[in-house]
Amino acid sequence: MTDLYRTIQSPSKGIYKEKGSKFLAFAYPVRDDEAIKQYISDLQKQYHDARHHCYAWRLGPEKERYRVNDDGEPSGSAGKPIFGQIQSRDLSDILVVVVRYFGGTLLGVGGLINAYRSAASDALDHNAIIERRVFDRMKLEFGYDRMNSVMKLIKDYQLDFEDQLFDLDCSLTLKVWKRISEQVFHGLSKIEGCKISVIEE
Repeated sequence: MTDLYRTIQSPSKGIYKEKGSKFLAFAYPVRDDEAIKQYISDLQKQYHDARHHCYAWRLGPEKERYRVNDDGEPSGSAGKPIFGQIQSRDLSDILVVVVRYFGGTLLGVGGLINAYRSAASDALDHNAIIERRVFDRMKLEFGYDRMNSVMKLIKDYQLDFEDQLFDLDCSLTLKVWKRISEQVFHGLSKIEGCKISVIEE
């Protein structure tokens, strides 16, 4: 089970030049397909005169979703080497796009692999890698008389909560780091009359 994963802190750029061809690399932290589509679309508009817009992305704490795209370059010569840089740094929730301006001289498959890998690497070298926590969300429902017990546990574990409703009956949603999820659940289950439900993402 993953409770931490690595991603990049902010957008960054890189560049690689070879025999007149220019490879502009762009790395973005992303959370979903919509953000990926938007960034690619924006770059295609901004660099509409470029020959290729090749990319690779990976999503999710378990790194289960990914895609590579050669955008017309020989198969395996662009998207894969870009993705290789994401893999070698063990990153997820990331998109790397490399925009190529053709310089008139063919580089061959080996030259292309090196160029796309080097451009992607340069963009990632200009970034900070951060660790992001993976959270569970728990919905609590309890009587007002249990408020102090619940709040003490929240304070003890330094938990964040959202969607709170304090009335005759109370409810709130907790964000709990997966690493301490079982401990928190165990602690809450000891509070009489506290109903706990784990919200599936």
